[in-house]
Amino acid sequence: MRICVPTATDEGIDAVVYPHFGSAPYFSIVDTDSDLVEVVRNGHQHHEHGHCNPVGSLMGVELDAVVVRGMGRNALARLSQAGIPVYVADGDTLRDVAAQARAELLLPLDSEEACGGHAHGGQHHHHHHLQG
Repeated sequence: MRICVPTATDEGIDAVVYPHFGSAPYFSIVDTDSDLVEVVRNGHQHHEHGHCNPVGSLMGVELDAVVVRGMGRNALARLSQAGIPVYVADGDTLRDVAAQARAELLLPLDSEEACGGHAHGGQHHHHHHLQG
């Protein structure tokens, strides 16, 4: 499974999880079967609240899910529209989150937990490609 996690650093599997999706410096994509990591710099890191497009930084990246500590409703809606499920993490590092995903311990992000959000994601376990 390929999951995208917002991270504060680009240290591979030991990267520190960033608390909010939209303003994360990096998106680390980890293959939970191999722990191989691909890092994407968030080109939309600096923005006014609610006006970011971090999903744009992930266009063309193959993902099964996004795992976050926090996310705004716009990003949640865009990922939902793209068919990408969003889950909540409580691990401190990418390694922790990958282990939680392997153990199927991740919970879907509740739309009420998103910043003012009223969107929802599906429970799909196949590859999706983000489209513009």
